[in-house]
Amino acid sequence: MRRSIEELRAFYGDPSGALVRRLLARRLDDAWGEATGCDVLGLGYATPWLDAFVGARRVVAAMPGGQGVEPWPLAGRNRSLLVDDRRLPFAAGTFDRILLIHALEEADDARALLAEAVRAMAPAGRIILAAAARGGLWSRAEATPFGHGRPFTRGQLERLVREVGLEPTAWSQTLYMPPWTPLLPLADGFEQVGRRLWPGAAGVIMLEATRQAYARIRVNGATRAVRDPTTTLAPQPATQMPGTARDDLDASAERP
Repeated sequence: MRRSIEELRAFYGDPSGALVRRLLARRLDDAWGEATGCDVLGLGYATPWLDAFVGARRVVAAMPGGQGVEPWPLAGRNRSLLVDDRRLPFAAGTFDRILLIHALEEADDARALLAEAVRAMAPAGRIILAAAARGGLWSRAEATPFGHGRPFTRGQLERLVREVGLEPTAWSQTLYMPPWTPLLPLADGFEQVGRRLWPGAAGVIMLEATRQAYARIRVNGATRAVRDPTTTLAPQPATQMPGTARDDLDASAERP
C-alpha cells in the first residue's frame, strides 16, 4: 500500500523533508541541469524536484492511483494527473527525461511499472530511478516515506533496468545523515564524510539508465545480437553522476 499524498506532502513540508529535497536536487542538477528543451515526466511523487527543470519544454507529474494526486504547479495551469502505473496514458516515446521518486518501493510490480515508463521514454531518452537504499538508516525510519515498501541495493536497481532493456550509465548516493532532527544542521558534513568513509550508509540510491541498442549480425552461419557501434546509445560503463566523490566508485559496476 502506497503512502498517501497527504503523508508525502506533510513530510516534504517539514525540516527533514526540506533537507531531502535539497540533497536530491543537488544530484539531479549535476545529472540533468535545467533539462533544456526536453519533455520531462515525474512518476511517483516527484513534484518537490520538478520546478528545477526551468529549461524544459514540458513537465508532467504522474502520480499512482494508490497514492492520490495533488495539483501541480500550485500556481498556474495544472500539469499533474492520477495514473495507473501499469498503463500510463502517454504515447510511446513521449518523454526525453523520466524521473522516478517514491515510485518503485511500494509498487505492486516494480518491473511492470518500469517497463511502462520505458515505453513512454524517447529512443534517446534518459531515466533516473531514485530509491531507498537497503543499507541506509532511512529505509528503517517509518516516519519518512523511505521507511515503507521495498528498499533496493545498487545491484538490484541495475538488474531491474536491464530486465526492461535499459543499460545503467551513471549512479550516485546521498542522504548519509541519520534521520534524526537534531542532526539536520550537520547534513552537509555527513554527506562529505559518508561518501568517503561509510558509502553503505547512504539513504538513497540514484541510478541513471538509457536504452541499449543492438545490431543483429551473422557469425559462422548463426545470428547474434551485438552492440551496434554506429549508434550514439552504445552502452558505456556505469559511472558516478557528476559531482560525486570518486571514492564511492565500485569497480563491480563495470560490465562484462
